[in-house]
Amino acid sequence: MDFLQAVVEPLSYPFMVRALLAAILVGILCPVVGAYMVLKGLSFFGDALAHAILPGIVITFLVGWPLAVGALASALIAVLLIGVISQRSALQEDTAIGIVFAGAFALGVALLSTVSSFAVDLTHILFGDVLGVSSADLWVMLALGVVVLGVVALFYKEFLVLTFDPMLALVLRLPATALRYLLLSMIALTVVTSLQTVGISLVLAMLVTPAATARMLTRRLPAMMAVAAVLGVVANVIGLYISYYWNVASGPMMVLVSTLLFGLVFLFAPGRGMIWRMVQTAAAPS
Repeated sequence: MDFLQAVVEPLSYPFMVRALLAAILVGILCPVVGAYMVLKGLSFFGDALAHAILPGIVITFLVGWPLAVGALASALIAVLLIGVISQRSALQEDTAIGIVFAGAFALGVALLSTVSSFAVDLTHILFGDVLGVSSADLWVMLALGVVVLGVVALFYKEFLVLTFDPMLALVLRLPATALRYLLLSMIALTVVTSLQTVGISLVLAMLVTPAATARMLTRRLPAMMAVAAVLGVVANVIGLYISYYWNVASGPMMVLVSTLLFGLVFLFAPGRGMIWRMVQTAAAPS
């Protein structure tokens, strides 16, 4: 089988075409939003938010609503609770995140244990099911993705100031609290959009790994977002094809490819890679 045939053959199946489109969409969306998470140190928040949506998913399943509705509602409630606890008490934000994350996930597991017919779908919730993406799912993902990217573009300058210099945001009299809630809400929407593709357990990697890889290759935020999006798409597409030919889970394979790319950049990135720096140090005159 030649390369062109290997690329084209999976696309003869409609479910693979839908999976490829979903993988590309998530590959663009997650790294763009993840750039802010990497720069602001919000990785723990992203992980907590991914797990906090579980109770909403179970509840909407019980009442027969689309799972994305419950996931989005849970994510936004979690954002609000984290903000209220951290701002209205002496607790640090990471403590508030831990409290909400643990409580929400425990509630989700407790609800899940009461629904025996839903137990078989737990793997899909945790690790995603990109091959099961329907046309309706794609439209929902596209709509949420357009909203997130639109907000990021509209408030780019404000988010930039908030990310790199919160004190300057206060000097400029920007609504820092409202902007922070808006950014966290965009992270929540991104998590919900990515749920079908990589699931609760792996969405953090999709958000953080391409952005962290791009951080080692670039110095400016726009370039970081662009490179991260390219890396995200490349990792997702390669991971999807590997999963097709090797018959392994798609979501984990996408994350593994993304992690491999990070490892290569970590070692060999010009100027910043570990081996690159070792070679430079060894070649420097004593």
